[in-house]
Amino acid sequence: MRLRFERDDGGRAAAGFKGTTGDCVVRAVAIASGKPYGEVYKALARGMGEQRQTRGIRSRATARRGVSVRRKWFKDYMRALGFEWTATMHIGSGCKVHLHDGELPAGHLVVSVSKHYVAVVDGVIRDLSDPRRDGVRTERFPGWETAPLKPGQTRNVNGVHTVERRCVYGYWRKA
Repeated sequence: MRLRFERDDGGRAAAGFKGTTGDCVVRAVAIASGKPYGEVYKALARGMGEQRQTRGIRSRATARRGVSVRRKWFKDYMRALGFEWTATMHIGSGCKVHLHDGELPAGHLVVSVSKHYVAVVDGVIRDLSDPRRDGVRTERFPGWETAPLKPGQTRNVNGVHTVERRCVYGYWRKA
């Protein structure tokens, strides 16, 4: 499956929201679930408002500056929408799945990458900007000329080249 990018605000502007914000979880869930942005925003804001606050700080119920995705209420909400969680990275395992062609299943996904959530619907990344970080890192180190190459690495006179792609920590998939 070839991943491509399509700009999508998840219905944010149509719901009357303006400006920039950290609402990637709301957008991703709205896009992947097909629910209206406003409905998802209210549900996640309610969850944020009802969760136990730490360090004695009580904040206003909002989903504007991020959502506590590791909390039980968020997991229950996603399951109620018909999603199932698949972890793709574990402690000490290293990155096995990337936001790249052929590494994610088909379907409606809410994908967790570093410091961001993004919707991927049938091979199309749908977000405000392309979250892929495809790039090449070149390095020289003692013995680089004869060091064994790992998958995704090549070597030339400039050093060892490693293709770097954005790591996927896990994803919610619509059942």
